[in-house]
Amino acid sequence: MPQRGDRLKAIRRQIDLLEVEFAHEAHEFAQTDEYAHDASVTPIDWLRHQCHMTQPAAANAVKVGEHLEDLPESVEGVAAGELGFAHLAVLAWTAHRVGAPFNELELLDKARESSPGRLVDLCLKYEHARNPEGFARREAAQIEDRRLRMNRWADGTMTLSGIFDPLGGAAIRTALDPLAKPLGPDDKREIDQRYADALVELVCGGEQKAQIQVTATVEMIAGLVGAEAADVMFSQPIGAETVRRLACDSAITRVLFDSKSVVIDVGRSKRTVSGPLRRALAARDGGCVWPGCDRPASWCAGHHLEHWADGGESDPGNTFLLCHRHHTHVHEGGWKIVATDDGRWIAVPPPTEFSPWVRGPDPVELRVAS
Repeated sequence: MPQRGDRLKAIRRQIDLLEVEFAHEAHEFAQTDEYAHDASVTPIDWLRHQCHMTQPAAANAVKVGEHLEDLPESVEGVAAGELGFAHLAVLAWTAHRVGAPFNELELLDKARESSPGRLVDLCLKYEHARNPEGFARREAAQIEDRRLRMNRWADGTMTLSGIFDPLGGAAIRTALDPLAKPLGPDDKREIDQRYADALVELVCGGEQKAQIQVTATVEMIAGLVGAEAADVMFSQPIGAETVRRLACDSAITRVLFDSKSVVIDVGRSKRTVSGPLRRALAARDGGCVWPGCDRPASWCAGHHLEHWADGGESDPGNTFLLCHRHHTHVHEGGWKIVATDDGRWIAVPPPTEFSPWVRGPDPVELRVAS
């Protein structure tokens, strides 16, 4: 008589195979307008209501069905009990984001050896190596989607709810974790209460600074094609432009590997723009130099016109102040900063596809850096 664990695995395999069949049908269904007959806005909306599914589960089904032809070996792995439907969902979304360069064979062994959660990080690294531009665009969109809502109750109680990009979330957790540890064996607070207390302690004058550990290869720092994304403690992998933004003027701890995964450098957390240079930039720029931005110098980072990883120097002629938002525009957002002969800065938007009848964005002139 089979053990209960064996029975559970056998049942799970049958469920996964049915999920694959359901995904095929869901994709075929999404190609029709049948969902509109029930007044549903999208096929996923129809699946949510008519098949009693969550939105992510419905979206995964449609996406797996869409990429079944790209995942024949992975489907065989599900049939053999080596993979689950959750693995297929991760691989399908990766195929969607990578596009034509996607090759499941490059990920199949990793999928067999990994849980679906671990496979997400591995696929993000793969995506960065195959489609770094798309990776950067998605990171920029995640930053733009950041939200923090604060609501006050009648008795003065404040509630917070928010959405943060992976790196922003990692910075918050890194800052709060040391302050959220239990204070001895008699500390009976739940973890949520300890985090709340840590946040209050942090914003009420604490000197705790978020020290973010980034683990990357030298190829990634140099922006070479095919380099994997970097690892960040408490977060998912991040792209080259985000790492370069952090390295401009941020408190990070770097761990660099060569192509053979040998540690070649472990650097202390430090600001690359500090001391006299920082004071000189604050006096010259006054704050963020982006037109219309009034962020003070204390809220800004020193941005390198030519990044130090490319040989740029940390001197006044190669650096200026940008607030976090506009620093992100330059790195993840694809904006270019160029200097004019008369000492002005010009911000040029990234290339934009537009109709011949629609005027594209004009370059933005920044104020003179005297």
